[in-house]
Amino acid sequence: MVDHVFADLSLAELYDGLNPWGPGDDFYLGLLREAGAVLDIGCGTGRLLRRARAEGHGGRLVGLDPAAAMLVQARRARPDVEWVLGDVRVRCWRPEFDLVVTTGHAFQELVRDEEIRVCLRAARAALADGGRLVFETRNPAARAWERWTPDRVYETTAADGTPVKVWHEVGTVAPDLARVHFTESYTAPHWPAPRVVHSVLRFLDADTLNTFLTEAGLTVVEQYGDWDGSPLTPTSPEIITVARRAQR
Repeated sequence: MVDHVFADLSLAELYDGLNPWGPGDDFYLGLLREAGAVLDIGCGTGRLLRRARAEGHGGRLVGLDPAAAMLVQARRARPDVEWVLGDVRVRCWRPEFDLVVTTGHAFQELVRDEEIRVCLRAARAALADGGRLVFETRNPAARAWERWTPDRVYETTAADGTPVKVWHEVGTVAPDLARVHFTESYTAPHWPAPRVVHSVLRFLDADTLNTFLTEAGLTVVEQYGDWDGSPLTPTSPEIITVARRAQR
């Protein structure tokens, strides 16, 4: 199921403004520059692939996302990238990509075990010999959701110049910290009421994540705790994983 924030065209138009380019984007862009064929699972507005193409990347770039409103933004900006609507089940993937990525914490949208398994199996199937799967998920030990409070208000501007404010509020947190339910509220001067989006993210610790990877036939090559390449520690904000197809 696609979160309403990604399915609503007016909200999807705000995504890039609310999520400015940062160190994580630089990290992935560096990987794209070295890869010939790239698949971006959960590409959203396609910002990463768009930047790579704008820089002159001449290889195959494929962006996959289940939210049509997000892909509208992508296609408008770069029609010379292959944009695919749907999740990993829309194609029978062949081993033709040097790099498969899932960025922007999109991996945490997979809240059920089977969703994770399906995604990782598809990623493995899409990897060419020597190819890498790279993605990140927030380290649950860092408890990022405790900072998602209504007093932290983010501001952006809609395409028509309307100022929009956004804030988050956490609802329930699973006892094992695996699933966090929260709302994202959007308000603008001419709207009669805030638009409230209900979402849930899954937080996986490294051991659980690596078990899923092993089951999918993938082996971890490297794991980092932050975008500067620092090692993963219990208090690291991120679990950034680089994996390859395991030898069978």
